[in-house]
Amino acid sequence: MGSVKRTAVIGAGALSAAVGLLLGQVKLARRTIGVSDARPPSADGVYGDDLPGQPIRCLVLGDSASVGYGMTTAETTPPGLIGLSLSHLLDAPVHVHSEAVVGARTSDLREQINRGLSTYAPDVAVIIIGTNDVTHHVPPRTSARLLRTSVRRLVDSGCQVVVGTVPDLGTIRPIPQPLKWVARTHGRALAQQQTVAVVSAGGRAVSLGHLLGPVFDTEFDVMFGADRFHPSATGYARIVAALVPSIAASVREPEEQDGVNAGTVMQLDAAAAEAARHVGTEVRREGRRAVVQRRRPPKPREFSRSRAR
Repeated sequence: MGSVKRTAVIGAGALSAAVGLLLGQVKLARRTIGVSDARPPSADGVYGDDLPGQPIRCLVLGDSASVGYGMTTAETTPPGLIGLSLSHLLDAPVHVHSEAVVGARTSDLREQINRGLSTYAPDVAVIIIGTNDVTHHVPPRTSARLLRTSVRRLVDSGCQVVVGTVPDLGTIRPIPQPLKWVARTHGRALAQQQTVAVVSAGGRAVSLGHLLGPVFDTEFDVMFGADRFHPSATGYARIVAALVPSIAASVREPEEQDGVNAGTVMQLDAAAAEAARHVGTEVRREGRRAVVQRRRPPKPREFSRSRAR
């Protein structure tokens, strides 16, 4: 019995030391990365205002990845890039309005939605969220439950919803080991649960996990901004390129959404696992099952500049 007790004490001590190490690394990483309250210029406005038809209303929600933290021009932020590229893809004006906040967690979506729906009636809502849930150790199940509630509320309000799942944080260089391994493991678990939550609530989930994987790792100086944590203008453009085809599909007429290659139908859990392995994979609901589809990203010309009014 004495040996068992000693083993238990040693095990508890090792666990306590590990937790202490991780908490210390979290504080160090946050100091290294830093966060400013500064926001880029607002990208709110109408893009492609010379195109025919009524503007498609797009509400952007989420964290710094939705805000475009670190950008100095509206056109290089995700809301601006969404407006520019979506107007070209749909050949219609797009009215963009953002309520995203730097540092937001999934629990903050409720207030963002309150503000957005109080003044705006979106046709589609675009959400990127989850990074701060990972860095603040919010349980994936809790984050997914909150996201499901938010997506359901937006769907019930009459708009389409497209969610970019949390990126893979394991290759962000200011995060040291073993915190890097914890962040990667936690993030992948959250991304998979986010997919299930979004699709079960009637939205579309698009995997962003590998955007901070091999490409962001091998082209680190190009894809990341000065703080080495948030994306650069090129990095944000890559994120938007993965999302825009699904945003466009969500607002087209039903007969235009699904072409001949309408994707693969499978169980939702299997679809979420498949999406986790391939960046840019869209998962949406079809009856009681899910459809997995990889859509063509926009061509560079589809990001050509168009003034917002």
